[in-house]
Amino acid sequence: MNVLMLLKPKETVKYIFDTNTLRQGLEKMRAHSYTAIPVISEDGKYVGTVSEGDFLYYIVDLRNNSVTEKEKHRVSDIIRPSFNPAVEIDVTMEELLHRAIHQNFIPVTDSLGTFIGIVTRQDIIKYFIDGE
Repeated sequence: MNVLMLLKPKETVKYIFDTNTLRQGLEKMRAHSYTAIPVISEDGKYVGTVSEGDFLYYIVDLRNNSVTEKEKHRVSDIIRPSFNPAVEIDVTMEELLHRAIHQNFIPVTDSLGTFIGIVTRQDIIKYFIDGE
């Protein structure tokens, strides 16, 4: 099976840049009712995923919840390197299934690490329910 059949392309996926401020990241997540969102670099490389909890813990650690404080810090400050790792486009279905157990969505990159989209747990389940 080709992962492209399940891929939601980058153009249809909401994401944030690692250079966005905490405020910008939170506002985008809130606007789309996301609990986690992919983070990419300005040159399109997948950097990681951040969750509501990542924002919350960082803000609590700052001990300052002002809007101006959230403007001083970048999304790159809160990325956990091992959280929600990406797979390459040639990933096997077995690996996708394994990742879907622990991740709501799986970021997909090309061989150079450029973010090309996501595969959602929901789409994987639908694929198996509707028949391969």
